[in-house]
Order: sequence, then C-alpha cells, then structure tokens
Amino acid sequence: MIYSAPALDRVFLELGPFTIYWYGVIIAFGALIGIYLATRETDRLGLKQDLLIDFIVFAVPIAILCARIYYVIFEWDRYAGGPWWSIFAVWEGGLAIHGAVIGGVLTAMVFSKVRNVSGWQLLDIVAPSLILAQAIGRWGNFMNQEAHGGPISESTYESFHQYLPDFIMNQMTIDGVMYHPTFLYESFWNVLVFFLLILIRKYNPLRGEIILSYAIFYSIGRFFIESMRTDSLYAFGGAIRQAQLISIVLIVLSIILIIYRRKTVTARYNDVPVPEKQKSNKKKKRKKKKK
Repeated sequence: MIYSAPALDRVFLELGPFTIYWYGVIIAFGALIGIYLATRETDRLGLKQDLLIDFIVFAVPIAILCARIYYVIFEWDRYAGGPWWSIFAVWEGGLAIHGAVIGGVLTAMVFSKVRNVSGWQLLDIVAPSLILAQAIGRWGNFMNQEAHGGPISESTYESFHQYLPDFIMNQMTIDGVMYHPTFLYESFWNVLVFFLLILIRKYNPLRGEIILSYAIFYSIGRFFIESMRTDSLYAFGGAIRQAQLISIVLIVLSIILIIYRRKTVTARYNDVPVPEKQKSNKKKKRKKKKK
C-alpha cells in the first residue's frame, strides 16, 4: 500500500554537540517505571529496599551490555564493514531483549550467591517490572521506525489498521510504504502479560513460578509476532529466526522447571527469609536444649 506521511523527529533534545534521542529517553522511562514498581513490591514483602537497589545497580548495565553484545554478534556482518564506533551506537537501536534477559539472570545468580538471598524470589519480584518496561520500550522502536512487520495490503488496512491512531500509521510509513506496527502488537501483548503476572503473584505461587511464567507467556507472543517482522536476527545460516528458536527453548525449559520445582520446592513467593542473626540464635537455643 503506497502512502505519504511525515515521520516523527527521532531527536528528543540537542545540547550543543550532544544529541538525546527519543529511543534512549523511552527506554530509560520504562526502566524507571519498572524500578519504582519493584521497590514498592520489595517494601510490601518486608525486604530491605537496598537489596533490590544493589541488584539493579549491577543488573541494569550488565543487561544493556549483554543486549548489545547479543545483537552485534548476530548482526556482525552489518558492523564488521562499518566504523568501529557503530558497535556502541545504541541510540540507533539494536538491543536484543533475549541478551538483556540472559545478562539479568546471570547477574541474579551471582548476586544471590554473594548476598545469600533467594535468586528465584529476586527474579520473581522484577519479572512484572521487566515485562512492563519492555512494553514501554517498544515505543522507542516506534520512534526509530524499526521492529516493524511487512507491508500492509489495502484490504488489511481497511479492515483493521484504519482504526488505529493516525500518528502510529504515519510513523509506520517508510518511503511511501505502510508497514505492520509489530512494535504495537508486542507492546500490547506485554501489557497483558504484566497483568497476568500480577494475578499469578496474588495467589502466592512457589518461588520461581512468576519469572518462569514471564518466560513462557512472553515467548509465546514473541514467537508469533517475530514471524511478521522484517528485521529478525537469524540462526544456523538463516534457517530459523533466532528469536523464535530462543522462544521455543524458553517455553519448554520453563515448563520443565515449573514441574520439577513443584516436586522439590516448598518456599512460597511471599515467604520472607529469616535474618541470619535470627537463624544463628535459633541454632544456639536448639543446642542448649539438647544439652
């Protein structure tokens, strides 16, 4: 479908030689909203708030770094021939959520060992915040006119897309061609997953089931939406879309872990760990009673 519409300005603010892009602003806004919700949940559980803040201080930069490394690895042909600094040009887009999740999970594993806390509970706390931040962050792709689908036919536009706000369809018009706003589809799906995770949390599930449910439901949506995108990263020489492959692996692995943990784990999400001093005092009392 041929169409003509002006694109929105990608630049949020220019300060002399420095340029701030909407992409970065929206990503940062999503992260801040996520952190706010996670700290509120930490307070509700009666955990120390600085525990979550300390985790976020390490997790956020590591997740961003891993998201970029992941993207660059699968798009190496694109960066190998260009200037070396383009590898670091994240304001132009190119952050893979699966890379960010890998970085965040690895950080949680190490952090929980060092601080002697439940890594599963920590991941459960941040899971709803993460999916909501993703929903917001997809609008950064919108401003960059990326992460879209293939061209929209006239019949498809008249049956559905004509009812979307003009500013969305205008921005999805590139070089006179209107494309499927897959960023919008995923953003909407992520919001639904967010409310689903909040609902699951109310039933006080076993530790780990919220983050594993996140992996399952996000991956289901991503699998189908990825099939529509035109900028997919491919694996095995282009035989399969990388995000779809990872989604299948995450769904299967998460279901297996939920089944396994239901047979071996008793700790619930709302259970607050007993402080170490209190534990040691209990052990001393038991020893005295035995004597």
